[in-house]
Amino acid sequence: SNKASRIGQLQGSSERHKCAYCKGYVTYDMVHYGHSNQLRQAKAMGDYLIVGVHTDAEISKHKGPPVFTQEERYKMVRAIKWVDKIVEGAPYVTTLETLDKYNCDFCVHGDDITLTVDGKDTYEEVKREGRYRECKRTQGVSTTDLVGRMLLMTKAHHSNMDNPDYQQHTDNFGKGPKGHSPWTGVSQFLQTSQKIIQFASGTEPQPGDTIIYVAGAFDLFHIGHVDFLEMVYKQAERPYVIVGLHFDQEVNRYKGKNYPIMNIHERTLSVLACRYVSEVVIGAPYAVGKDLLDHFKVDLVCHGKTEVFPDKDGSDPYAEPRKRGVFRTINSGNNLTTDDIVQRIIENRLQFEARNQKKEAKEMAVIEAMKRKEQQDQSECFYISR
Repeated sequence: SNKASRIGQLQGSSERHKCAYCKGYVTYDMVHYGHSNQLRQAKAMGDYLIVGVHTDAEISKHKGPPVFTQEERYKMVRAIKWVDKIVEGAPYVTTLETLDKYNCDFCVHGDDITLTVDGKDTYEEVKREGRYRECKRTQGVSTTDLVGRMLLMTKAHHSNMDNPDYQQHTDNFGKGPKGHSPWTGVSQFLQTSQKIIQFASGTEPQPGDTIIYVAGAFDLFHIGHVDFLEMVYKQAERPYVIVGLHFDQEVNRYKGKNYPIMNIHERTLSVLACRYVSEVVIGAPYAVGKDLLDHFKVDLVCHGKTEVFPDKDGSDPYAEPRKRGVFRTINSGNNLTTDDIVQRIIENRLQFEARNQKKEAKEMAVIEAMKRKEQQDQSECFYISR
């Protein structure tokens, strides 16, 4: 790619490029916009971003059962637009040897803490050598929170954070026996225009581009969505893919149950982070009509092999693109749905509860140790001053 070529030129010149290494567990298990934001920040710290993704065995050993398989996670991370390269089967503990092997100047992690199975900081060595950098955790989203939404079968979970059932969930998933960890707890996301700008490509279609429109919920953005969008992207030599996202109420109308799991703001960032997407229409009309097609000068409208639900009046939402001869059904070869993901979580509920409680207990132990050390340092300073 042009980017890789530029990095290669930097390597051969006197100008030293900065290569960042980012690795993680949940970071690349149930991938959500919080993880994408971490990678966006990491990429901004250097010129080339390499992301290490753990195997299923490593995750199970240190954390508990992963939601997605390692092959699914590898592909999900590759699809995030700020990632230049991934390392499959990355070691759980990041060492100087790992950074040197991939010619990385430093590694990046969020401002939470990652511990081994025996409670040790996985970044201890690189921190000691000054090759560790930190990025800010995205407030308002966590895997803990998303798992809870899937287990709460209520339509009002986006605005029902204070109900007793939700509070019980936070106790089960995000609260250990000795208090509450700031890294594992449940919080609520607040969208800002700045965040959308940071995620958006900022590019407009150019002459010669094929403008492709797809629409849907794209809830819990997962590997099934990635495979579909990749196939859509391949429909043209110069694709400009626009994704229309339906409002929460619309999604609930045709999907029912407690969908969508993610609200419209969260789904917007999740889709914008995908390298195959150029633009997102927030709150797109359900029917792909004349006005929308003409406004965006759409050349092609695509839909997957999933069922097309009729509009409120019973009409076909794709009647206009079919009439124009620009409608195409895409077979991505992946039948995974958001329902399937939810089912994986429900089947492993007790394991996920145990995983999060164990994780938080280790984090609380580290916090207590940090507090004791801080108190000890303050005491020593007091005696020296005396």
